[in-house]
Amino acid sequence: MLRKQVFSFFETIAPKRDSWKKRNFYYWNYLENFISSLIPANSSVLHIGSGTGNLLNKINSSKKIGIDFSSNMVAIAKNKYPNINFLVMEAENITLKEKFDYIILSNFVGYLEDIDRVFREVYKASHSNTKIIITYYSFFWQPVLDIGEKIGLRMPQPQQNWLSKEDITNLLFLSGLEAFKTGQKLLFPRYIPLVSTFLNKYIANLPIIKNLCLTNYIIARPIPIENQQEYSVSVVIPARNESGNIENAILRTPKMGKMTELIFIEGNSTDNTWEKIQEMEQKYKDSIHIQIARQDGKGKGDAVRKGFDMATGDILMILDADLTVPPEDLPKFYDAIASGKGEFINGSRLVYNMDKKAMRPLNLLGNKFFSLMFTWLLDQRFKDTLCGTKVIFKKDYELLKKGRKFFGDFDPFGDFDLIFGASKLNLKIIEIPIRYKERTYGSTNISRFRHGALLLHMCLFAAKKIKFM
Repeated sequence: MLRKQVFSFFETIAPKRDSWKKRNFYYWNYLENFISSLIPANSSVLHIGSGTGNLLNKINSSKKIGIDFSSNMVAIAKNKYPNINFLVMEAENITLKEKFDYIILSNFVGYLEDIDRVFREVYKASHSNTKIIITYYSFFWQPVLDIGEKIGLRMPQPQQNWLSKEDITNLLFLSGLEAFKTGQKLLFPRYIPLVSTFLNKYIANLPIIKNLCLTNYIIARPIPIENQQEYSVSVVIPARNESGNIENAILRTPKMGKMTELIFIEGNSTDNTWEKIQEMEQKYKDSIHIQIARQDGKGKGDAVRKGFDMATGDILMILDADLTVPPEDLPKFYDAIASGKGEFINGSRLVYNMDKKAMRPLNLLGNKFFSLMFTWLLDQRFKDTLCGTKVIFKKDYELLKKGRKFFGDFDPFGDFDLIFGASKLNLKIIEIPIRYKERTYGSTNISRFRHGALLLHMCLFAAKKIKFM
C-alpha cells in the first residue's frame, strides 16, 4: 500500500518538484554540494531515486546513471540533462549489469516499503571497493517538518518510515553491507545571509550540538569476503641518523604475501646511515629485495612519498627505522588489509602498555589530543594518529596523490597527509594495536613544541576543509 501511495505522489508532484526545491534552494544546494564533495572525480556513480537529476548533474564523474520509478521524474531529468543517462527502474529490481564505485540513496530510504530488498539490490550493483552514501532526515525534526508543510514552506510528503542510525546500520548488515562512517549536517536549513553560513559551517559541527542537525549521513561498503589472494608488499623505511638500526630492520622484517621488498630512504643524516644502507644492500642483495635512495627534500613525509613512488608492491607499508614499532608486527597489518577488513590500516601505540622510555609524557598527551581531534574531524574513531606505521594499497595511494592538492602539501611527517587523504577517499580506516618499544639506538628526530605547533596548524587547516566547508 505504501509503495502505491508513494508512486502516485511522485508521478503527480514531478512537474512541481523543481519549483518546490527552489523555495528551499539553500537546503538542496547544501545537500548536493556535500554529497558531491564525497565523491572523487571520475568515479562511476549510480543514483537511486534520482528525481529530476539535479544531484547527479553536480557530481564530477566519468559515468553517471540515475534511476527512478517515476516515469514523469525521469522524463524531466532527461530533458534537463540529456548528457546523463536516466532510466525508469525500480530500486527493488535493479537490472543494470555494471558495478559502480559510488551508489547514492539521498533522502530516499524513508519512502521504501522493503528496505532490505533494496539494500540487497545495492549489494548486487557493488564491487568490493564500492561506497554507498545514504542521507536521511533526523526524526528529531519531524514536528518542525510537519509545521513547514502546513504553512507551505515544504513540499507535501507521503507517510515515511523514520529510521534511526541503528535501524539502517542493521538493515545494511543483513544485506551484506557495513556502515563505517556516520555524521550529521545542517543545523539551520533556511537561508538567512551570514546567519545560515555561521550556524551550518561552525556551530553545527560542534560536539553535542551536531546531534540536533537535520540531515544524517552514513557511508557503507560491502562486507569483505575472505579470500586467499596474495599481494606483494613494499615496506618503506625512512632513515635519518639510524645507522645502528639498518641491519636489524632487514633481518627482523618478516616476508609477507607473494613478495616483500624493503625500500630505505636516507634523509640528510649526520652519521654514516647512508653508507650503512649501501653496505647492507650489497650484503643481502641475493636473498632480499632491497631498493635504496636518498631523499631530495626534508622530513619524513618527503621520504615516505619518495619511497611510495619507487615501490613495486601492491601494498605499501611504512616502518620507522628506529624500530620502536616491532617489524614482527607487520604481518598483522598485512592480514588486515589483504583480507579486506580495512582499506587504510593505522597502528595504535596507546592500547598496550609501552616501554617506560618509549614515549615522553608530553608526547603522550599530544597524541591523545590529536586522536580526539581526528575522531571529531573525520567522523571515524582514532586512538593514535601519529603512529608511524601506516598501510594502504598502492592503487588507493595513487588516487590519494591525485587529490593531495585538496589539503595541500606541508605535512613534514606524512601521517596527516595519509590520514586526511584516506578519509577524503572514504576508505575504511581501522587501527591495529602494537607494542611500542624504547629505541635502542640514536635519538628522536621529533621536536615536541615546534612540530606539535605545526600539527595543530594542520588540524585547523583540515577542519576548515572538512568540517567548516
